[in-house]
Amino acid sequence: MCGIFGIVGDAPLEAQLRRSLATLSHRGPDGSGIFVSPGVGLGHRRLSIIDLEGGTQPMFNEDRTKCVVFNGEIYNFPELRNELRAKGHRFTTRSDTETILHAYEEWGEACVERMAGMFAFAIWDEREKALFLARDRLGIKPLFVADYGGRFYFASEIKAILADPAFPRDMDYTGVACYFSLSYIPAPLTVFRRIRKLLPGHTLTLRDGRARTRKYWDIHYIPNRDRSEASTIEELMALLGHAVQSHLISDVPIGAFLSGGVDSSTGVALMSRFSTQPVNTFCIGFGGSTGSYLDERGYARMVAERYRTNHREHEVEPAVASLIDTMVRAFDEPFADDSAIPSYFVCGVARQDVTVALSGLGGDEAFAGYERYLGMKLRRAYRKIPAFLRENMIRQAVEALSEAPGGHYTVNHMKRFVRSASLQPDQSYYGCLSILNDRIEGAFFSDPAAFRPHLQACRDMISGYFNSDCVSGAEDSLDRAFYCDIKTYLPEDILAVTDRMSMHHALEVRVPFLDHKFLEFCATVPPELKIKGLAKKHLLKKAVAPLLPKEVLYHRKQGFVGPMTMWLKNDLKSYTLEALSKENLDKHGIINYRTIRQVMDEHFSGREIHDTLIWAALMFQKWFDLYIEQALPGNTAREEAEGRLAVA
Repeated sequence: MCGIFGIVGDAPLEAQLRRSLATLSHRGPDGSGIFVSPGVGLGHRRLSIIDLEGGTQPMFNEDRTKCVVFNGEIYNFPELRNELRAKGHRFTTRSDTETILHAYEEWGEACVERMAGMFAFAIWDEREKALFLARDRLGIKPLFVADYGGRFYFASEIKAILADPAFPRDMDYTGVACYFSLSYIPAPLTVFRRIRKLLPGHTLTLRDGRARTRKYWDIHYIPNRDRSEASTIEELMALLGHAVQSHLISDVPIGAFLSGGVDSSTGVALMSRFSTQPVNTFCIGFGGSTGSYLDERGYARMVAERYRTNHREHEVEPAVASLIDTMVRAFDEPFADDSAIPSYFVCGVARQDVTVALSGLGGDEAFAGYERYLGMKLRRAYRKIPAFLRENMIRQAVEALSEAPGGHYTVNHMKRFVRSASLQPDQSYYGCLSILNDRIEGAFFSDPAAFRPHLQACRDMISGYFNSDCVSGAEDSLDRAFYCDIKTYLPEDILAVTDRMSMHHALEVRVPFLDHKFLEFCATVPPELKIKGLAKKHLLKKAVAPLLPKEVLYHRKQGFVGPMTMWLKNDLKSYTLEALSKENLDKHGIINYRTIRQVMDEHFSGREIHDTLIWAALMFQKWFDLYIEQALPGNTAREEAEGRLAVA
């Protein structure tokens, strides 16, 4: 993994390159370099993974007419390298970076269609005076772009763009509305009006000051019911095995996260098949009474013992207030998925022993692992109940229930279900996703009328994906939900968490469940094989049953999250009340204090769980303090020292 940054424009660029790359030092502690030519500058921070001696960037082709900076891994680069050699290309390194350059020389913009991996890269073509940017199919690696004041910027993180003191920080209010609806900001939006995310599966070419984007990949949900379940499992395991094996290529120590869930346990089982040495595995749990019901370390130990891994555990105590600024600085925009906290700790534990770790992320989207997928299936049966009974009896009865005192989400899920199940499929799914329910949404913002069109734009984005042509062949709303998540929640929430927290510790995380060939196959698996009856992930569990203990296969899914419900009621309560005081909220005037106070009172009393919405408000307030009031990132003395880069 690495950090990349670049500018195309007429103004002097070298000083800005140095300032911006200094903000990305955590992404690449092993080396750095810049390339400056009239009108363009490219910069790179390196975390060495493959070809430790020969992979220095920026990297040039033989006649120095093309230059690349690259973040990620191309897992099929040995095959591409052999194909390019047969076509007459000469290689001077063993790196996948050089393969990208030669692939671009041979196939132009279509080179990305041949690559398997996670990547964000930029190529400057000196002859064409053109910049070519590419982001991998699933959005595993981030890529931000901006156009302001005659300059075009690209970067691995927003902070590198904001290191230009002249860059404006006006907010994108559709981004803000999406954030308070979804707890993250989906691409192409960011919280900044002038900064955008390049969509996954897209390229961008900048020539003569004009940017042109192109979609080079998409996934199509067309269920194949001609295959037997047995043959589906056989092909599934062959593809997943190949994906795991390809993700093991490395010149540095490698390991795996082992949470005790099916996905990470499957990854470890397959790694053990292909590894000559015991696999390094890492797990965390939560200390104190608040975290006991979320602790899956016992299941992780079962897998570690079966495969004789080198297993390490870490217990997280619920003193997380000191981490909040770190979380905000890692994302540069409001972000409210509290799985960032356990991710932060497990990445730190893993980095003590390895430089690369495999994760089971993506298994839930591929095989229907979330509760909301089960809700979408149950919705069909629920809608057969007369509307009068649904709305006037069942819903009212569920709404009257108090939440479980220990922090379990069962009642909360029931409330979300009855509030949205009667709506049309796309709006029903939006109701499953949104952290602003109908009762709160109309009064949450200080100026509800001003935010109404921005909230509608968020709904329209989700509906657009849910009803996309790519699922026009789908007979089941579940396939539409899978597609929607792969385009929104997957890249800009859980993969964003993984990227920022791992890069904070200079750790590379790989996700074999998101191998695009494997995921394309999963899109042909009928949804009734993914959820059978009330059993989520039916097909995957049946496929990996020979590999895992029954206790791991069938225990209740916890998810890789912290006990935020209880933290907010106890350890973080005074901190939250102070941060979300009327005085602080009045600084930006976006959130209605009376509403957020009501939300907090309901949560603290146990009337209804609002942990994600409260956490979202808290993280937004801290982001506003740091990035608008204090105008971070500013260069520290350490960053300035690290900004003394070698010029390529």
